[in-house]
Amino acid sequence: MSDGPWLVVGLGNPGAQYAGNRHNVGQMVLDELARRTGASFSSRGGLLGRRPQAVSADVRLGTLPGGAPGPRVVLAKPTTYMNVSGGPVAALARYHDVPVERVVMVHDELDIPFADVRLKRGGGEGGHNGLRDTSKALGSKDYVRVRVGVGRPPGRQDPADFVLKDFSGPEKKDLPWLVDRAADAVEAVVLEGLEAAQLRFHTKV
Repeated sequence: MSDGPWLVVGLGNPGAQYAGNRHNVGQMVLDELARRTGASFSSRGGLLGRRPQAVSADVRLGTLPGGAPGPRVVLAKPTTYMNVSGGPVAALARYHDVPVERVVMVHDELDIPFADVRLKRGGGEGGHNGLRDTSKALGSKDYVRVRVGVGRPPGRQDPADFVLKDFSGPEKKDLPWLVDRAADAVEAVVLEGLEAAQLRFHTKV
């Protein structure tokens, strides 16, 4: 794969009141990736001296054949609200000179059953406001999405309310496994490429 950093972004809303929401599962995955690399998120060196709109960590993700450290990856969590995630993502991509094809967005997905992980590049945003704003700010939809399934709301519950609720009791038991699997999927994308990662994560075991 070509040289140069990747930008991996976990979508969510800022503040402790949102931290456990389904909408914030992307940021949970980023926390797991930071834990694996021993990194801490910081607003230092952020967006060209402007008021930071994200926290980030510059890491080497995974291990290459032979034991060498994996590719350079900027892990980032916007500190804006979900609906205006695009500005921080685009600013980070410019600052770190990351082309859109090396931007990876990790986000919740209503149209995928809970605990499933799916990967794709481009396509529609499926009503996800964080993705819609990102596509607009980047001027492209051709970034990679790591789609973390949260399932559809029960009955007639409004999807917007559903994603702003914490995971249910039974879901919380499986949530660590889901976050771990999504983090594995991110590593697979940057180490092996999207197609190889899709073969691995889209195949039922």
